[in-house]
Amino acid sequence: MLSQDAYSQWLGIEIIESEIGRCKVGMTIRKDMLNSMNKAHGGISYSLADTAFGFAANTHGKYAVSIETSINHMEALNEGDYIVAESVIENVKNKLGFNIIEVKRGEELVALFKGVVYRTSKDWEL
Repeated sequence: MLSQDAYSQWLGIEIIESEIGRCKVGMTIRKDMLNSMNKAHGGISYSLADTAFGFAANTHGKYAVSIETSINHMEALNEGDYIVAESVIENVKNKLGFNIIEVKRGEELVALFKGVVYRTSKDWEL
């Protein structure tokens, strides 16, 4: 999926680990991602978590799309910070999936992302 995701590539997101039902991604905060207070724009950690969420949801081989998401920001992020988000989707029993993704700077929790995904019946073509 990353090779087809121009936005995640532009952000510099890298896949750290990926397997069925799980995806861990990371990225470094760049100067062009800072807001007027010289802190990372809130959309940056949101985008990282959303990418982890989307990639994990799609590892089961069917198209899955987010239908509702939200985020709580706990700590401000600075240029040069490396942040990681991991999504684990353990049970796939119906069309809807619910997930909470932690965004961390090292061991420090900086944001908490919540998402709902809708699983379609369309298969991914490799």
